[in-house]
Amino acid sequence: MAWHSNSSSGWCETTGLPIRASRGLALAVGRLAKAPGLWLIAAALALLPGCATAPATKPAAKYIFYPPAPETPRLQFLVSYSDEKDLGRQVSKFANFITGEEVQSQPILKPYGVALANNQLCVCDTGARTVDLLDLSQKTMRRLAPTGMGMLGVPVNLAVDTDGTRYVADTGRGQVMIYGADDSFKGALGGEKPLQPSGVAVAADRVFVTDLKGHCVRVYNKTNREQLFTVPRDPDAEEDKEPGKLYMPVGLALDAQGRMYISDTASCRIQIFDGEGRHLRTLGTRGDLPGQFARPKGVAVDREGRIYVVDAAAQVCQIFDPEGKLLLFFGEPGGSDAPLNLPAAICIDYAHVGLFQPYAAPDFVVEHLILISNQLGDRKVSVYGLGHKK
Repeated sequence: MAWHSNSSSGWCETTGLPIRASRGLALAVGRLAKAPGLWLIAAALALLPGCATAPATKPAAKYIFYPPAPETPRLQFLVSYSDEKDLGRQVSKFANFITGEEVQSQPILKPYGVALANNQLCVCDTGARTVDLLDLSQKTMRRLAPTGMGMLGVPVNLAVDTDGTRYVADTGRGQVMIYGADDSFKGALGGEKPLQPSGVAVAADRVFVTDLKGHCVRVYNKTNREQLFTVPRDPDAEEDKEPGKLYMPVGLALDAQGRMYISDTASCRIQIFDGEGRHLRTLGTRGDLPGQFARPKGVAVDREGRIYVVDAAAQVCQIFDPEGKLLLFFGEPGGSDAPLNLPAAICIDYAHVGLFQPYAAPDFVVEHLILISNQLGDRKVSVYGLGHKK
């Protein structure tokens, strides 16, 4: 296999990865293929293209599966959204004639956090400084761009509560902005002591916020918005004194038992705590091999306890079982039919499978959805389905 860089910095022209990382992932295929029970990883890694001086092109496949044939597929790329027109709504020339102006399709500029609720795809758009709201039923897009006290600064992540309330982590405001289902501004978290929020999650009567400045997760009472405690309890304590130290907490997810999964981009690992902030264990280490992380950002957990981690440097998503064993590696870097391109956030959804099942192959049943935001490229929000063959 030929390797070369397109600059003195040592980046692989085809994969977009550092040459050392690309070579490490490629060499890992052989090792994994020999290891029992890891054929899913080997198959997924085999998708990574090599760095040749004249890479071959191939036509796009109708259906894109992971792992690829001849292995049994467990994941399918379904669809992506980068623009309002990707929703499929057609505007006739006659309608343009009647209104006297051409209806413009709004683009998603630079997405980060994503959520799916009430048939609506919510995207934190740091480029537009809005929350883009894509109505999957009406096939329309509008932007949440409040004025006055509720004006957004740099919205980076969000969570939607069961009643439709939106909690938006805004690094520009240094707060978590709260909006009702009707878009009305309800208030904010962190006004007295500015935060640097990067992730947010809500469950029962609590709101969880990752704070880059405070090197912790802040847990608030949802009703009175008072801070209850931080995770870890003493963010400044050395790791040998209080396990689970956080350096740059970015992503945040909660499982059905209330456990917290926190991606720490600086230490390249996932820290796992129980609902009261007691450290349980650590997942991953720094590196460029499968199961390791280079720049972990988004993290999610499904109903089976599987852990999904998006890596912005390797431009892949890795799936681990509840014990931390790597199951699948997908989202091959640029140049493929369904690339991840500077991925940032991820969310899991079960409620809207019916809307996306028509995109699946006729003999593939989608069990749940995986949505990943890409800050670059022409697939700003990619939707995958984890499932099984009939």
